[in-house]
Amino acid sequence: MTITNNKLTRRRLLQVSAAGAVSFGAMGFPRFAQAEGYDGAFTWISPRGTLEVLDDYPFWIGKKMGYFDGLDIDMQPGPSDGTATAKFVDVGQADMGFPSPGVFAFALENGMKLESVYHMGARDTFSLAFRKGEGVKDIKDIEGKTILLGSAAWQPIVDPLLAAQGVDVSTITYVEAGWPTWGTALAAGQGDAALSWEGLRAEWISSGLEFEYWLGVQHSPLPANTFAVRAADLEDEDKKAFLVKFLRGWSMGLEFAEHNPRAAVEAVFDQFPTLGSNLSPELGTASILQQMNVFRGDFDKREGWGWHDMASWQLFFDLIAQISGDAEPIQASKVCTNALIPGANDFDVEKVKADAAAATLSPEMAAVDIEAIRATMFDQAI
Repeated sequence: MTITNNKLTRRRLLQVSAAGAVSFGAMGFPRFAQAEGYDGAFTWISPRGTLEVLDDYPFWIGKKMGYFDGLDIDMQPGPSDGTATAKFVDVGQADMGFPSPGVFAFALENGMKLESVYHMGARDTFSLAFRKGEGVKDIKDIEGKTILLGSAAWQPIVDPLLAAQGVDVSTITYVEAGWPTWGTALAAGQGDAALSWEGLRAEWISSGLEFEYWLGVQHSPLPANTFAVRAADLEDEDKKAFLVKFLRGWSMGLEFAEHNPRAAVEAVFDQFPTLGSNLSPELGTASILQQMNVFRGDFDKREGWGWHDMASWQLFFDLIAQISGDAEPIQASKVCTNALIPGANDFDVEKVKADAAAATLSPEMAAVDIEAIRATMFDQAI
């Protein structure tokens, strides 16, 4: 779906995404006349075309624990178009998106006045999946091969990932194999590799897709997805205050999962029973542990949840400029900000730890061996 002007109404957004739309009102939470600082509910939009994934676990555990109480939040899956999570924010049909760095750069290069306010993906979540026995030992051997994507908009994800490893990306052929079928297409013998990411690896196993992976989380110096808002919102003190409250709830959800990942998985399964029936407690836990590794990053070197490593972001923008032939790369310090990070991390960590320790688990979830999963988390890596 392409947005060309701001006449795409909120009603139309809901029609487009009705299959997976979830709002606090629909979940039985009280609706408020408006979100403080925002006209109506604060709308967060996914980059995946669905909410029925484990990726957004900080929100669902935060919602369950009351970390977002008093905030009117509308979680939307959005269209599967990979750039919608930026475009909808730009035209005012959503208030915060979760774009990959490539989509974020695309938005900026096309004149969208967005700013990254909370960097979720401290490590590079993206990877390349290969049929077993066909993975390249040296990633430079991917030159001349075909990579399958779920959306053509994902090419700006893969190009810098490969360029950072010295790959000549002009030799790569990309094929849009469709969402959510690009992994199935790889298994069926189409293409040489497919884009994947942490968390999705475990979900693909649950659907019978057994691959081997070159993992960005092990090899790439680049950042991953981030929370982007309209830059103008940061000039409005009421909106900034709301954003800090929202991001604080999200940080608390991230912190909770660090101390009880199985409870975080169960919160998502409670929200989306179909997802829970498709993923076993073991695979759900494997998925969330993969993502926790990405979101936490090297936490001792970060200044809290959501903190941007400007050097990593600048490297990404430099690579994008190199690939596109632009003379001047985007300046990370102008489009990424850590201004909201102190407030987003201003919470009682000990209380969150206590909440996590007190959470009850189903017998099936309690039986999951966390350490056994951690020990095998990278067994599929080449």
